[in-house]
Amino acid sequence: MSLENISSNKLFGGWHKQYTHESKSLGCAMRFAIYLPPQSLEQPVPVLYWLSGLTCTDENFMQKAGAQRIASELGIAIIAPDTSPRGDNIPDDPEAAYDFGLGAGFYVNATQSPWSQHYRMYDYVVSELPDLIEEHFPVSKKRSISGHSMGGHGALTIALRNPDRYLSVSAFSPISNPMNTPWGQKAFMGYLGNDRELWKTYDASELIKTSTVYVPALVDQGSEDSFLPEQLQPEALRLSASGVGYPLTLRMQEGYDHSYYFIATFIEDHLKFHAEYIL
Repeated sequence: MSLENISSNKLFGGWHKQYTHESKSLGCAMRFAIYLPPQSLEQPVPVLYWLSGLTCTDENFMQKAGAQRIASELGIAIIAPDTSPRGDNIPDDPEAAYDFGLGAGFYVNATQSPWSQHYRMYDYVVSELPDLIEEHFPVSKKRSISGHSMGGHGALTIALRNPDRYLSVSAFSPISNPMNTPWGQKAFMGYLGNDRELWKTYDASELIKTSTVYVPALVDQGSEDSFLPEQLQPEALRLSASGVGYPLTLRMQEGYDHSYYFIATFIEDHLKFHAEYIL
């Protein structure tokens, strides 16, 4: 598959690069960012996949989180895809709402028209993108996954559904029980229709209940997050995990909100958590 390098910046001895390619899963051109630490010049390195939240692109995490310094020290590559398909022919929310359509793929495989033709972010993140990365870059097959908000939802559900593909998972402020939140219900109804059994397959709080192979998980949630009571519902995730003995560490961080200031504060913890399993 053809890759086009559109930017390159050296930092902390490694390289941050952006690429575009034609995605078969999504039927459009996609952009992703990659940080390759200096260790990748000598040997294949493990990979952390980062999934961003509503309205974001590949740039938010790479520019705001400050993750490259510790990734360089540890020898971990970071991959940040976009949050939805893009392009003039890609359907969008008719009301141009921020929580559905462009920028809001929710990391599902849509089943409803017109979304099902392009909105297949689950397949893209789980299969197509890793295959592309492992073919073209000096990385190993040791993978972890993380994300924020909608991306935290995506990271948790993808790891829970694919414990053979990921050695660890973490999330900041994830939408933990989307079946029971306004954001999740809007996305699931639009992309998946009214089949609530199908919804459960993209809900971390539901998936944990039936997990038999465990992926170690770390979740950080800010206590002053304005979306906490209505949209995020970490307590549902905690209860589901405790009910089956799932290895979940869920930390409430006093005074922190939903922003990248929060992520930047604790991203070193998350990278070191993943390093325990992928290095």
